[in-house]
Amino acid sequence: MLSPETKKKIQLVLALGIVLAAARTAYIFYQRHEDYVAEEKQKQAQNAGYSDPDLYVNPKKLYPFDLQSAKQLTQQPAWVREGYHYAYYPYDPASKRVDFKHETGLLGPIEELHITDVITAMPPGVGEQKQVMAVFEKDGRDYAVPIGTESDGEYKIYSDYIFFIQNPRDLYRHWSANVWQAIEQHQVKPGMNELQASFAVGMGVPDPGGDSEEKTVRYANGGKPLVVVFHDGKAAEITAGTPGS
Repeated sequence: MLSPETKKKIQLVLALGIVLAAARTAYIFYQRHEDYVAEEKQKQAQNAGYSDPDLYVNPKKLYPFDLQSAKQLTQQPAWVREGYHYAYYPYDPASKRVDFKHETGLLGPIEELHITDVITAMPPGVGEQKQVMAVFEKDGRDYAVPIGTESDGEYKIYSDYIFFIQNPRDLYRHWSANVWQAIEQHQVKPGMNELQASFAVGMGVPDPGGDSEEKTVRYANGGKPLVVVFHDGKAAEITAGTPGS
């Protein structure tokens, strides 16, 4: 027969489980509501006659809320949304250890990954907060890239903002063949918009004080920096930058 103290502990554990389940369900409904709002805004923009087809693209999301749900990333390829932003590290599948001391590089623009596992790993010097890591193979070796954090059983996973899980060529099939050719060659060409430029050369940092009419964006471009001036949202001036600028 269970003692009153044991019964109380069981009740507390069950109550905590119910609270966590409710929080996760609420989070999923919130994210889906946000997607619904985004879709409605796209429909309103389309009905209002806005001509930019990019506004109508609504990439699919997975809404991962823990390690198991994040493993959905292994069920299809993933494409990096913002190149030269996310560092990845060597991974030993035998010991399931990430070598955080030796950063291998940065994921490239629209780089296609085939994620094989999602794990947690403890980086040095960060207390009790673990990193949620997506494991993938590249050039015959295994690597891992951070996609979130875990602390005391609570997960924050950002993979929906790091990866596309649909081929960007399908999502943006309205872009011309010339634009996609420039993207594949990692080049910014006159007339490309900011999104197209980021697909080609990765993350850009805008200069302060820009506006919709004229905006200067600096791209590290994997060690080959570029400076692009956009006029009315289109690349107009493209020049080589200097490292660290």
